[in-house]
Amino acid sequence: MSRQVQAPCGVFELNCAYQNYAWGKVGSSSEVAKLLKSGNASVSIEEQTPYAELWMGTHPSAPSTIPMADGQSLADWVQGNPDGLGKPVRERFGGALPFLFKVLSVQKSLSIQAHPSKAHAEELHKRDPTNYRDPNHKPEMAIALTNFTGLCGFRPIQEIVAFVDNISQLQTVIGADKTAGLMSAGSSDNPDVVREAIAEAFGALMRQNKDILDREFPGDVGGFSVFFLNVIHLKKGEAIFLEANLPHAYLSGDCMECMACSDNVVRAGLTPKFIDTETLLQMLNYTGKPAEDNKYQPSVFKENGVTIRRFTPPIADFSVTEILVDAAQTSFNLQTMDSASIIICIAGSGTLNGGIKKYSDVVVVGVGRMVGDGGVVCSDDVVGAGDVGVVIAGDVVGVVIAGDMGGVISVGSAGDMVGAGGVVGAGGIVWT
Repeated sequence: MSRQVQAPCGVFELNCAYQNYAWGKVGSSSEVAKLLKSGNASVSIEEQTPYAELWMGTHPSAPSTIPMADGQSLADWVQGNPDGLGKPVRERFGGALPFLFKVLSVQKSLSIQAHPSKAHAEELHKRDPTNYRDPNHKPEMAIALTNFTGLCGFRPIQEIVAFVDNISQLQTVIGADKTAGLMSAGSSDNPDVVREAIAEAFGALMRQNKDILDREFPGDVGGFSVFFLNVIHLKKGEAIFLEANLPHAYLSGDCMECMACSDNVVRAGLTPKFIDTETLLQMLNYTGKPAEDNKYQPSVFKENGVTIRRFTPPIADFSVTEILVDAAQTSFNLQTMDSASIIICIAGSGTLNGGIKKYSDVVVVGVGRMVGDGGVVCSDDVVGAGDVGVVIAGDVVGVVIAGDMGGVISVGSAGDMVGAGGVVGAGGIVWT
């Protein structure tokens, strides 16, 4: 049975889990490591250890916990306090926090992968619960914190044809028949013909006999996928939305990532993890388009004296809001939402203002440390880099900027159900 947590000022911190996956940036070069260290000066960063992901949420693979409740998980707290999610979220998502928020620091390429739709995820989980551990879909929004590079979606067929025409090794790998099919489809106006040709050629590549490939072309078959998939370069602040069945792989850089609360990944190539090539090939969206078309453009507007960029994808599970605070701004209120939200401070500092309209039920998450005396954030407590917060539905949080530091605040909300396909979300604070 879940135990309700009662805290002074209705405020308590969370400790958030992090992952040491081999592809992560090592030591203090990792944004994840920097946040951990900044949030807790006593944390010792091991310079040879990869710090790949920081997880903020309720997913059972790496749940956030509440130190002042003897390590109770956030998931248990939500179960015992479902009204904190907001009525629309509670009713739509069965009393669960529907999103997972992360920071990623990528040094080596991740696997070539895609995420299943909700119906497909349920099918995969039923068939293979060992490798597909939950029945949920996993649409994702990635927002670059630094220059970020990845593979995303299939190239236009003309680009694929040009590579195949000029690279004899690629022709060898996919075979003469599939090469001829691509060349023919390159001049077709029929989108079904084009998609089928790309699917046949890419399938031949990914199904290539590994022994033959390793002998003739040492390395992973996934390395050839760069000739089929767009290489996309994101500048700081740019984003991509990864809908179901869209092939992708992160290559390098740091990003904030928000997704539906799931860890379902279908992989094929560039990974030592479980590979499910046939499932991936059957589910992929083979529509080709230019790399720039995969970038997600947020809505931008002014509110309460700050600039807001809102990333609201066409799904109900999450959205991400970035608040750009001018250096001359002395204070502002975070927007009141009909949903729970996660906030992360990426850099700099500000002070929570005790004079806000309603302060109860604000959960402030200190990544690896207590925030304020005894973990309680009351009037004039400083929030800085490495701190993460969950704001319960309907609350107003005031922030006083420290000194002359401007900043960027990304705030996501779970279950802001205004309009069709309401939004749920996560976000982060970046003082500059």
